[in-house]
This record gives sequence, structure tokens and C-alpha cells, in this order.
Amino acid sequence: MKKRDFIKTLSLAALATPLYGSVLHSSLEEVVSTTATDLASNEDFWLKVRSDYKLKPDYINLESGYYNIIPTPTLEALHKHINMVNYEGSYYMRTKRVNDKKRMAAKLAAIIKSPTKNVVITRNTTESLDLVIKGMNWKSGDEAVFAIQDYGAMRMMFEQVANRFGVVNKIVSVPNHPKSDEEIVELYANAITPKTKLLMVCHMINISGHILPIKKICQMAHSKGVKVMVDGAHCVGHFEFDIKELECDYYGSSLHKWLAVPLGTGLLYVADEHIDTTWPIFASHTKESGNIAKLNHTGTNPVYHDLSIEDAIDYYNMLGGARKEARLRYLQEYWTKQVRALPKIILNTPKESHRACGIANVGIEGIIPTDLAKRLMDEYKIFTVGINGKVVRGCRITPNVFTTIEELDIFVAALKEMAA
Repeated sequence: MKKRDFIKTLSLAALATPLYGSVLHSSLEEVVSTTATDLASNEDFWLKVRSDYKLKPDYINLESGYYNIIPTPTLEALHKHINMVNYEGSYYMRTKRVNDKKRMAAKLAAIIKSPTKNVVITRNTTESLDLVIKGMNWKSGDEAVFAIQDYGAMRMMFEQVANRFGVVNKIVSVPNHPKSDEEIVELYANAITPKTKLLMVCHMINISGHILPIKKICQMAHSKGVKVMVDGAHCVGHFEFDIKELECDYYGSSLHKWLAVPLGTGLLYVADEHIDTTWPIFASHTKESGNIAKLNHTGTNPVYHDLSIEDAIDYYNMLGGARKEARLRYLQEYWTKQVRALPKIILNTPKESHRACGIANVGIEGIIPTDLAKRLMDEYKIFTVGINGKVVRGCRITPNVFTTIEELDIFVAALKEMAA
């Protein structure tokens, strides 16, 4: 079957999808005794999961890192929330909105195993972490530590506080293929001085998929009196973790990515001892000591997106966090193992399973990453994104639970052909 015909067949099948609680629910009953690891390679099961998505037939989508297409059940729930809020109008906003938002925050807290009192809903990771950066009591000469691989929006906020308050930014570069956790911890430790006030670190580096040893970094930083802010934009809904075990001070994530919530939803976690010392971006009616709501005055935001958090979490829980994590890691390793040792192909993601999950980055010698992304789309109908970074140069590849092995086979064949 030709590539375009194959893509069209799969996508048309997705358009005829049974809804939430039918195909997927019955499929889970059939595999209840199967381990997540064994289920990861069960293509029949994941084709049924794919049936809950409406996918554009024009290309193979390997760019789930920017925005995750949400499954049909969550999308339909969003439409119901929009209709309800419009139907009730100001009555909803004045009598139900606040309590509903608290309930959504409690659901989110459960996903990351956090006490509810430490979590608020934001619009995305950028808002969450910029709130922390801008909300600190900076003094001239204070230092901040972060990596060149960190997301641009936060790096720009650090530049802003440097220009405004005289903060000194210390920038490190995380190796793509570290020899050990200790190598990474030492890298950050060497950048810390008695003047260091805040260390920002990615839980998963967005451009390479590299998962960092957050707990060890936090313990090191705390031993030197430095607070740690974690960028977890790609982590919630991607792989399971207990935020208490990370021992971080602040954590931000985007829910429109791997938790597959509609656009405009994020998460901020703040440890108890920092809630009262962080200045909010917008002044809040909440004045109570220790109440994280003071950091979350958002005004009249699109509340139906917040309401959809519950539906996305219900879908995620039904699929199972361990199952999703195992599948995403399986898909990444399925294609990376086939090309990692090939001439001219450069993998910018560690090969150790505990250092990566669904995201990986690949380049080809002699081809600029943006040109590689363009050729993949123009010649092979594969959509991805080129990263022209100083340390990471390649295309970020982010398959999803709806991605098939056949699609990855087409991708691998394309890489081999271009690298020949």
C-alpha cells in the first residue's frame, strides 16, 4: 500500500470512531491482566485507542510536543461545557466557577500525588514559571542558574529580571549523553555560588526528551541553600511521578500537551514554605496566609477549558498512566534503536530507558534541521519540527498513543533514504 493511501485509510477509520466508554472501555476489559510493558507492543489494542482520535489524513503527525490532539470524548465534553456556561451565563460565573476550579485543581494534584493546597490551575508552563521568576524578591547581585537547553520564554524572563534588578544569570549546557546522574548534578553544582538564589531545571528537556535526575539536583541545591524551580512542561500525562519525591520548590506544566486538555490550561505547584514569599503577577482578593489561590487571580478566563481538565484526567486514568508511559517509551525506542548506530544519523537523546520516554531528537549530518523537517513533510508527508539549537540540532520526534508502528516504519525508511 502506498504511503498516502495508508495514511488516508487509518485516518478515515478514526473518523468513524465509537465514543468514550465503548471500544476503549471494552478493550481494557480484555487486557486487564496484561502488564503495561507487554501491552505496549500490542498493536491491535493501540489501534482501538487510535479510534478515539480524529486525525487529519494529509500527513503522519509526529509533532505532539507543541499541542496534543485531544481525543473525541474530551472534545465532546468541551463542547458541552461551552454550551452549559453560555446557557447559565453570569449565574454560573458567580455561583459555581470558584468551586469547580478548586475541584479541577484537586484532580490535578492527585495526578502528581500532591496535596491539593499546593496546586493551582494556570494557562501554561510559561505562565507558571514566569510567575515564580518575576515573583521573587530579587536584589542586585543575586544569581540564577539555568541551562542553554531550557525553554526560551523562561530564559527571556531571567534576562528581564537581570536587566531590571541586576540579577546575574549563570548558564550551563546539559550533555545529550551523560555518563551518569552525578555528571549532571555536578554540572549544576559547579555553577552555584553563595549568591545563587534560584536554579531552574527541566524535568524533561523539551527539545531532546532527556529526563534529568531532579531529586538528586534538588538535594544538591538545597544543601547549598538554593531553591529549585522545575520545568515539567512535557511531563504531566507523559510519564508517572510523585512530586513529593522530587523535593522541588516549584513545578510548572502545560496540560494541553501530554494530558491532552484543551489549549489554555497549565499547572503550578508551590511548596508550602514559598507560597507567602512569592508575589503574584495579578493582585488577588485572597489574602489568607498559606493560600496558594493568591497566586492565581486570572479574571474571566475561558472556564470551559478548566472544566475539561476533569474529562481529560478521566480519559487518562481510564487508559492508565503506566500503560501510556510504556507505550510512548516503546514507540520512541522502536524507531531510535533502528537508526542510532547508522552512519550520518545523529541521535540527540540518551539511549537509557530511564533517561527518556516518548520524545527524541534526530539529525542527519549535512542537513540543517529546519531543512530536514521540510523535506520530511514535502517528500514523505511526515510532520515534525526542526530544532536549530546550539547543542541540540535535529528534528524533535513526538509520537503519541495514536501513532502506529507502520507510520514509524515510514519515518525510519525516510531517514535511511536521506542519510544514504
